Amino acid sequence: MDTETLKELLTQVQQGNCLVDDAVDKLRHLPSESVVDACIDHQRSLRTGIPEVIYGASKTSEQIITIAEAMLRQSGPVLATRVCTDKADTVLKALPQLKYNQDAQMLYYQPPEKAFQYKRGTILVISAGTSDNGVAEEASLTAECFGNTVSRLYDAGVAGLHRLLSRQNLLHEATVIIVVAGMEGALPSVVGGLVSCPVIAVPTSVGYGASFGGIAALLGMLNSCAPGMAVVNIDNGFGAACMADAINRIK
Repeated sequence: MDTETLKELLTQVQQGNCLVDDAVDKLRHLPSESVVDACIDHQRSLRTGIPEVIYGASKTSEQIITIAEAMLRQSGPVLATRVCTDKADTVLKALPQLKYNQDAQMLYYQPPEKAFQYKRGTILVISAGTSDNGVAEEASLTAECFGNTVSRLYDAGVAGLHRLLSRQNLLHEATVIIVVAGMEGALPSVVGGLVSCPVIAVPTSVGYGASFGGIAALLGMLNSCAPGMAVVNIDNGFGAACMADAINRIK
């Protein structure tokens, strides 16, 4: 349940197009709903603008199905992150309205009426290399499910900087940019020196031994001299999309 859905419901009641008892039934599980193994925060979108999302890595297929079913009844977007293919196959058999993106390891459902008019502009997601695309796609899909227009520019790292410089029109059209990079994590600093909009850097665990599973990229981004840049945790494309959505949302 988000702000616009609640406003629409109350307007229908005011205009006599929805019975009070029907409205009460739709609001019955606010602010939260207890199901097996979980307590779902249906009011989170009303408070924060970002709905509750299922972290699928530590959950069984059955737990994901139970939680997603309850979320689908509330008419909002449903996202489950870090879901492997085997789990996803089981969930999709029970909930065929969901879709699965194998690169992002995400199950998702976006209501067709999800509005884009409450966003400032476009979120651009850039990946340094093809190996970073999974995290980049997690960010892109999350932002799209939250109602943002998203552009993608993948495999545009500093090893071939012309790939980025030849697409500067995308950089200057964006209202927020998410930059996903592993190895030494240099790309966000380069992008930060080219644009005036906020840049969100996402270090990935891609790299050889001395990258220490993304710690080298994380430290490089934290020590960047490029102003206007924020850094999220290693491989956290979801967190970057949430920050970008908060920046891009019109109050």
